[in-house]
Amino acid sequence: MELDIRTTDRIIEMAWEDRTTFEAIQFQFGLKEQEVIELMRKEMTTKSFKMWRKRVQGRKTKHEKLRSFQEGRFKCSRQKQITQNSISKR
Repeated sequence: MELDIRTTDRIIEMAWEDRTTFEAIQFQFGLKEQEVIELMRKEMTTKSFKMWRKRVQGRKTKHEKLRSFQEGRFKCSRQKQITQNSISKR
């Protein structure tokens, strides 16, 4: 599959995010986990790829089935609710 630069950058960005699952990447772009790994290996420096792989390997948040929360978005208990009207204007 040939991806344009913008799509490739977005996939790499999502792969780096701790809370974005491989399943979400597959749903949005059609790439399986192994294909994401191959893309990361191809597009990144060896040192960066090894650092990413070490961090991602075994991480529960990168796989939907291993997560402790199943539905909805993860929200930290300390995170405030932001509404359109609460944003202050300077």
